[in-house]
Amino acid sequence: MHPVVRGAGALGLAVALAGGLAACQSGGTASSAKVDPTTPASTAASPATTTTTAPALPAALTGQQLGWQACPAPSPAQGGGPAPGAPWECATLKAPLDYAAPAGRTVDLALIRAKATGGGPRIGSLIYNFGGPGASGVVTLPALAKDYADLNTRYDLVSFDPRGVGDSAGVRCLDDAATDASAAVDGSPDDTAEVRALDEAVAAYAAACRDHSGGVLPYVDTVSAARDLDLLRQVLGDDKLHYFGLSYGTELGGVYAHLYPHDVGRLAMDAVVDPTQDPVQSSLGQAKGFQLALENFMTACAEQAGAGCPTGTGGAQGTERIATLLRGLDAAPLPADGGRTLTQDLAVTGIAAALYSEASWNALAVGLQEAMQGGSGTTLLALADAYLGRDAQGRYSNLSAANRAITCVDDRQRYTDAEVQEQLPAFRQASPVFGDFAAWGLTACSGWPVPGRTDHPEVGAPGAAPIVVIGNTGDPATPYEGARAMAQQLGAGVGVTVTLRGQGHGGYDTGNPCLKQAVDQYLLDGVVPPDGTTCT
Repeated sequence: MHPVVRGAGALGLAVALAGGLAACQSGGTASSAKVDPTTPASTAASPATTTTTAPALPAALTGQQLGWQACPAPSPAQGGGPAPGAPWECATLKAPLDYAAPAGRTVDLALIRAKATGGGPRIGSLIYNFGGPGASGVVTLPALAKDYADLNTRYDLVSFDPRGVGDSAGVRCLDDAATDASAAVDGSPDDTAEVRALDEAVAAYAAACRDHSGGVLPYVDTVSAARDLDLLRQVLGDDKLHYFGLSYGTELGGVYAHLYPHDVGRLAMDAVVDPTQDPVQSSLGQAKGFQLALENFMTACAEQAGAGCPTGTGGAQGTERIATLLRGLDAAPLPADGGRTLTQDLAVTGIAAALYSEASWNALAVGLQEAMQGGSGTTLLALADAYLGRDAQGRYSNLSAANRAITCVDDRQRYTDAEVQEQLPAFRQASPVFGDFAAWGLTACSGWPVPGRTDHPEVGAPGAAPIVVIGNTGDPATPYEGARAMAQQLGAGVGVTVTLRGQGHGGYDTGNPCLKQAVDQYLLDGVVPPDGTTCT
């Protein structure tokens, strides 16, 4: 059963690939919330759910001192691994559990920073959110920091685990064994029995989240996370918020700009979520986006490997070869290392995961070759594990649980099996490979113990300083059209679009010199690029 994916569901994959596929995220149940995680959501106080002004925060929160110290090794909930070492420092920020009652209970938000290295006057803090929702900023920022070394000369680089993520009141649902079992449920059911099994798995997942994290679930919404950003800004001593949001982080940045337009400093968005789409439109767009990325991969594979490419000449032939592989896996999974098997669901997850970055296309070619000709599912399974936050010991981070919890409390829409079946033809036309899975993923919030908040995030920010909005034309997870929609919704004179004609999820981390120069000049010198700037 696939997790809900909104934006950069594979940010954990990016971290894993940065250290090799063996460095998959680990799992666990750690939580630093100062709440009772067993409190059923139905009995929890109703949180502030609109973007209206919240009550003023007490001085005990806005004036708190952060106790920066050497970072420990990441917890299992964050993904595990070694401590990042110098120059990284970690601290904890206390934030209200419920911004409607800011003097009440608090949650501890995990922070990380690297102080500015010099090379010009210090600007302030540059806060990162790496998307998901569910990516641990405490783990991701050090892993990708080399990409931001130039920005580090004049900014303290800062990131955090958003509420519900990692060590910030991390949502807990199924244990590791139950998560493995849930992943084995067919996410593209072919008959009534398989539909029933999927429905039961969705219900069991929601019940486990309620039982283990019911006291937190109503409060992990994006509006509350945006209010956390402003509290962090104040505590860091910055007059304006300087921010770099990737994928879902762009939605968070847009909501912040809506709430606090006059506190926006230099704010960049990359791999942009379309704020105008409902879940059906978003999922359909992702199905198209991943199909386009797959076709781009197959074309490149054919050009480089010729007859040795596992997807042949690409196009319809390549798509059919992959579809044939997936049909075979539906009937008989392939063996993989460690006594495990590659199922149809996990193969689709592995293929999608590799499409997030052109750098992982070679791994995808190897994985497809193994599966199609060697009868082994090892490489595709490793890609799927990295995406899902599963390490070699079978431990999961809380990436998927947080992703679902944040998505389901944000989105008001809920979908029935009948509604999904009505949508299936459109999804199948969008992608013969990913369509069914994207469509059935719409049921993931059915029966969620907390109602969703809104139909769309509010991101209009009249009066805000210019915000740079980066779109990659080959982005599978946040299709390029989302950048234009976000810029338009931010408002005239606020959203400034920069286009990369490239491949992969996001633009800045590709290292494209044109794009990097445009963004760096904006963040470091305040030079806003011309709207419509295009890099190739």
